[in-house]
Amino acid sequence: MEIEQHPLPPFLPANARLLMLGSFPPQRKRWSMEFFYPNWNNDMWRITGLLFFNDRDYFVEAGHKAFCRERLVRFLEEQGIALYDTAFAVRRLQDNASDKFLEVVQPTDVTALLRQLPQCHAIVTTGEKATETICAHFSIAQPRVSHFTEFVAEGRPMRLYRMPSSSRAYPLSIEKKADAYRSMYQDLQML
Repeated sequence: MEIEQHPLPPFLPANARLLMLGSFPPQRKRWSMEFFYPNWNNDMWRITGLLFFNDRDYFVEAGHKAFCRERLVRFLEEQGIALYDTAFAVRRLQDNASDKFLEVVQPTDVTALLRQLPQCHAIVTTGEKATETICAHFSIAQPRVSHFTEFVAEGRPMRLYRMPSSSRAYPLSIEKKADAYRSMYQDLQML
């Protein structure tokens, strides 16, 4: 089976206080833009729009089934949110975007990412595969969904938040997912 390497460089604003980690991007045929969480059927940017702007379509490109990369980049830089994924290389065991059928061939060196983010004291994983991978990396216990685990990385105290998947395959309404993310952002004094 073909091994896919991550198609995007890490998005690491110098002021990042939060590192958001998914598992791995979907196949390109599912992308609506050249950025993280590009799948039109993934609600990450709708959840974020709902929380920060009270508008689930805030990051939608008007008149298109796509998200506005420029608006996202500006927002993420202002808020200090970095983005990447927990896998650098994967095999897709089935021809779909499901994490359940992703085999992590090479995990991301998250410690190396944190070295580039000196103000970062929190990581959020956005699904089960990402959480499993990051917990294995740091040898820490998995937090329950909508909770966090404290640990130390590179000599600094960190929190790992485990949030519900933003995929529509995860059986929870967008409003309930937003409530979980709201608690995390409020806890980090970002909302």
